[in-house]
Amino acid sequence: MSNTHTTNTSFRELKLAEPLLQGIDTAGFSHCTPIQAQTLPLTLNGRDILGQAQTGTGKTAAFLLAVLHRLLTTPINSRRKSNQPRAIIIAPTRELAVQIHKDALSLAEGCDMQLRVVYGGSGYEQQRNDIGKGVDILIGTPGRLIDYFKQHVYDLKEIQAMVLDEADRMFDLGFIKDIRYMLRRMPPPTERLNMCFSATLPLRVTELAYEHMNNAVTVKIETNKITADKVQEIVYGPSNDEKIPLLIGLLRHIEPIRTIIFVNTKRAAEKIWGFLESNHFKSALLSGDVPQKKRLRLLDAFQKGELAIMVATDVAARGLHIPDVSHVINYDLPQDSEDYVHRIGRTARAGASGDAISFACEDYAFSLADIQDFIGYEIPKGRISSELIATDLEPPIRIERKSRPHSGGQHSGGKRNSANQKHSRRRSG
Repeated sequence: MSNTHTTNTSFRELKLAEPLLQGIDTAGFSHCTPIQAQTLPLTLNGRDILGQAQTGTGKTAAFLLAVLHRLLTTPINSRRKSNQPRAIIIAPTRELAVQIHKDALSLAEGCDMQLRVVYGGSGYEQQRNDIGKGVDILIGTPGRLIDYFKQHVYDLKEIQAMVLDEADRMFDLGFIKDIRYMLRRMPPPTERLNMCFSATLPLRVTELAYEHMNNAVTVKIETNKITADKVQEIVYGPSNDEKIPLLIGLLRHIEPIRTIIFVNTKRAAEKIWGFLESNHFKSALLSGDVPQKKRLRLLDAFQKGELAIMVATDVAARGLHIPDVSHVINYDLPQDSEDYVHRIGRTARAGASGDAISFACEDYAFSLADIQDFIGYEIPKGRISSELIATDLEPPIRIERKSRPHSGGQHSGGKRNSANQKHSRRRSG
């Protein structure tokens, strides 16, 4: 967490439970961000929170510290079983659940607690067995959580704290029925601490909070400006045929240190990855067709700076902690205006600066007007000069997949991954 985007409120003056101070020191935190400074005094005193802040402003630490403090200062039911979690944190995507778990392990370093994470796509039996060994805080995605719940792997009768992270995304992905199903099987809202954090708070989210939280206090940070202050935005208007040459040309000019390229479809992601690889830009491909273990490995390499470029669909646009992203490139303009905000929020996090470059091409230029209406200003237009268009491109590497016999069954944790991908050096025309 950067000290350039913090308040004068120190964590030590909040009277957090003593074991948490060790985790805070280990994480390198000293002072609160605005969302932490406004929510923690409330949650530490047992008040429910409906919190809104831009991505990268410390929402994850805000709810993790509140959950850990609650569990450290609230008595445990002597009849509680080891597979009955005391807190549950629900996230919309596998990557976000994994990131929350990673952050939680750091902050809970001085606490004697079992933290478990569950998500679809891999590790079905391992995750199930982990819960059986004992769990205090359960973090996961809705599908896998409900799968295990219905199999009686755990229950929700001892929940003392509940968190919904990126609640608006839960609605977008169609998870809200699952969320309501789980909320109705927890103790009453008055008997637990409830927190709902998100980058946007549409009416449907506030209605959910009214139904399933205990008179939640709404906290909004920096609502006067939707996008981050230090993002330098520009939009180009290439033809469809110019998009790849413009992308390669821009990358040669900016010398990307840590760049995310967003696209709208998996097919476009694979095409771009192929051109990047053949033109000497090593990159990670993050989309739904990449096997889960490989996705996590590539994401970790990108986070560590071992890969300078990540090509991603919107699976990577929300909630992930990726430090020091220098550039975000919207190769395809998103069709949902809110997704534009979430995408460019990957850069200029925690008070840093960054660049957001967008292509308003023939297929997606119609989205530009809606995006500008949503953010409240016109994005500066860039001129496509001959120097920005790469003319010496190598043909792309093609991703090939082995054909597999049809299989009728699969686990309920999610869609089958195309696990038999291989990267061929064969050129495509």
